[in-house]
Amino acid sequence: MPKNPLAEVFGFPVNNMSEVAVKHRKNRLCPFHNSSGPNCTKTSAHDPLGVCSIYQKNEIVITCPVRFRQDLRILSDVGRFFFGGQNFVALTEVRINDRNGKSAGNIDIVLALLNKHKNIFDFAAIEIQAVYIAGNIHSAFTKYMESPENNWNMEWPKKDYPKPDYLASSRKRLVSQLLFKGNILHAWRRKMAVVVHRCFFEELPEMDLVGEQEAEIAWFIYDLEQGEAETLCLKLVDIKYTKFKVALARISTPEVGEIDVFKKSVDTRIKSGQLLGEPLSSLVEPSVEPVDL
Repeated sequence: MPKNPLAEVFGFPVNNMSEVAVKHRKNRLCPFHNSSGPNCTKTSAHDPLGVCSIYQKNEIVITCPVRFRQDLRILSDVGRFFFGGQNFVALTEVRINDRNGKSAGNIDIVLALLNKHKNIFDFAAIEIQAVYIAGNIHSAFTKYMESPENNWNMEWPKKDYPKPDYLASSRKRLVSQLLFKGNILHAWRRKMAVVVHRCFFEELPEMDLVGEQEAEIAWFIYDLEQGEAETLCLKLVDIKYTKFKVALARISTPEVGEIDVFKKSVDTRIKSGQLLGEPLSSLVEPSVEPVDL
């Protein structure tokens, strides 16, 4: 496992000391088409946490959804799936409402086909899901930014070593997106493209796959590979096709464990005295003699 948990900061590998990488770190710039402007705005517009990816053992894991916008290749990849060779326009953060006009969230990217009058007559939705980080990534980022040329290979303590939280990313975030935005799109009979990193997809429960023509969700799976001038490049490595409700049920339903294992865990806590408040035995016996009335 690399000593430094950070893989990319402000768009460049942490050991990249080229002029352009230094400029991006100094000015807190995002090279991946951040919809908010040229600067990184992750967690804060004034003091952004510019971590694009981290190490998980010897793998690099994408932790920022904007990282998937490198060269805007996801637009052409997904556009070919939905529209073939037809020209389309792309919009980011498009609000979608329920029947009562209440927001169900924003669709990350909408691809729209226009007719000769420049009116929309077809569209497709893209959801991008990066992985959450468990642990304190901010401390490692702050230490690195104090002196990137000296700290890129810093030894970070194992007890504070951040790691990807796949469970929270899938069951809390991804399932939420599919439940609200996805159910509306499904009711409209619109297919979705979900963009994820390879490491993330491999951690999802195994899903029943279908053919491209039957697909209601197309999972666009990307990885990072070594590019020129000490950079990492986004690469489409696979596309998987699933039904909407089947995939949602599979991701949101945990594999049921053994009840005896749970009971043993509870029994262990009871015997070790890990109780809430007073033991039950001290509550069932009155502390004073009852008074005859």
